[in-house]
Amino acid sequence: MSLPADSAVVIGLSAVVVGIQADDAVVLTVRPPGASQEGLPFGPFDPSGHRTFELAMRAFVTEQTRFTLGYVEQLYTFGDKGRDAPLADMGDLGGENSEHSRVISVGYLALATAAVDTRAPGSEWRPWSRFFPYEDWREGRPAALVLIEAALRRWADGDSQRLGRARLLFALDGAPWNEERVLERYELLYEAGLALEAARDRGEAVTALPAPLAAALGEPMLSDHRRILATAVSRLRGKLKYRPVVFELMPEAFTLSALQRAVEAIAGVPLHKQNFRRALERADLVEGLGRMDAETGGRPAELYRFRREILGARPVSGLSLPLLRE
Repeated sequence: MSLPADSAVVIGLSAVVVGIQADDAVVLTVRPPGASQEGLPFGPFDPSGHRTFELAMRAFVTEQTRFTLGYVEQLYTFGDKGRDAPLADMGDLGGENSEHSRVISVGYLALATAAVDTRAPGSEWRPWSRFFPYEDWREGRPAALVLIEAALRRWADGDSQRLGRARLLFALDGAPWNEERVLERYELLYEAGLALEAARDRGEAVTALPAPLAAALGEPMLSDHRRILATAVSRLRGKLKYRPVVFELMPEAFTLSALQRAVEAIAGVPLHKQNFRRALERADLVEGLGRMDAETGGRPAELYRFRREILGARPVSGLSLPLLRE
């Protein structure tokens, strides 16, 4: 079946590049010239010029941010009508048919080591709490949830099904917090009209929210990039429990305290120090280097390395976070 003459499909490639900076989980963002919001590194796939999706995506990231990717995995394919990239903001991706183009975005998750200083003008490393303030429980229940809870209860307006979903996802009324359900929480906010992208995507006037509530909900992003970011955070939080992916974010030598802070930054929950170290010992994932880190600002701590050689020798699991929380 052929497309209508005035339509076109553009395959876009989006990258969620995650790193750790100052004990925070950060994501690499770009702001195209004239764009009103930040987005993820993004570009169109050219079937005649690009050999593979991944190679094209890597080239886009380097071109837009001056950053060279290491670990990469394909995340998901996004193509909901009305939530694809507004081409006026993202650049001319569709050639002569750009105003009629439908963008199908293939998302990737990339992990950067702790050395993440390189970036181009217009690109920044941003804490992902900037876009999801309510996802960081390291210091206890986030204050942002007080305002979000009130807004969700107004939206539910006595509807038991809506209220039940809000309770489950946002840990209301004593419900437990599930750190992996980042995407479902964002989608509920979108459905409730609380995500600013919702009105934009529906072609409605964007109503200004009270400043405290807007801050609690997090900053919007270009196109469907906050949705893609939420998908990546959910994926990464889940993988922490069954794959040693956190070591892709660490330098070659690290202290166990720095490793724990990195896991906490990704998971968004506090971990029990002794349980964390016992879990590392059981998994036999790290090895002491016999030298100390004197730059910790206090008592020198031993440096460790990830035993990468075990990846091909035996099945390797991650860390069971629910058992580690205080």
